Amino acid sequence: MSETTKTALVTGANKGIGLAIARGLADLGFTVAVGARDEARGAAAAESLRAEGARAFAVALDVTSEESVAAAARTVAEKAGRLDVLVNNARISGSTEEGAQDPVTLDLDVVRAVLDTNVFGVVRVTNALLPLLPLLRRARSPRIVNVSSTMGSLTLRTGPVLAAYGPSKTMLNALTTQYARRLADTPVLVNACCPGWVATDFTGHEPDRTPAEGAAIALRLATLPDDGPRGGFFDDGGVVPW
Repeated sequence: MSETTKTALVTGANKGIGLAIARGLADLGFTVAVGARDEARGAAAAESLRAEGARAFAVALDVTSEESVAAAARTVAEKAGRLDVLVNNARISGSTEEGAQDPVTLDLDVVRAVLDTNVFGVVRVTNALLPLLPLLRRARSPRIVNVSSTMGSLTLRTGPVLAAYGPSKTMLNALTTQYARRLADTPVLVNACCPGWVATDFTGHEPDRTPAEGAAIALRLATLPDDGPRGGFFDDGGVVPW
């Protein structure tokens, strides 16, 4: 891997917003590690990016598995030698069966499953990959972007009542600030973003907003200047109250 080539890992990157983020980073000159729980789908997504002229390779990555995350970190180390950008995009909505996410009938197994991916998964991946980020080399501009949602905003209270998914994003926003504070004396900028209501499998392809449009804010945070914000939550309009 060339010393001048930057590497980015995107979790949940085999489709939708994750794939759009991976494609956008590749267009910006990054070598992209396409993280996907399904190894075959990840390989197909990486191949599709390479067919477009991108530098990309697949990484089998189940964010709910310590073993999978550790293996993914080894793969990135072996193939790239380092990491410059980490985008924690993998997430699940959780069951939407009647009552499962109604706070007065909440299924705690659904809460546990959602938190395991949307929050604990971010911790697993970030902590496993952090040693590959250039913590002391400002010139490489390391960045961590956590893909959140305004549904986690205690101020805006957007979207339907989903008492597992919404709070998982509230916690992710809080976790983002903790990482930002802990890494304040390093060049690593950590921020969260909301891609908006995007037409993906996640939303039943109902919205008009495209994955590329949703990916734009993540790409902006992944390429912030060195004096950029730390621990913020942003969408296309700027800072999101949460």
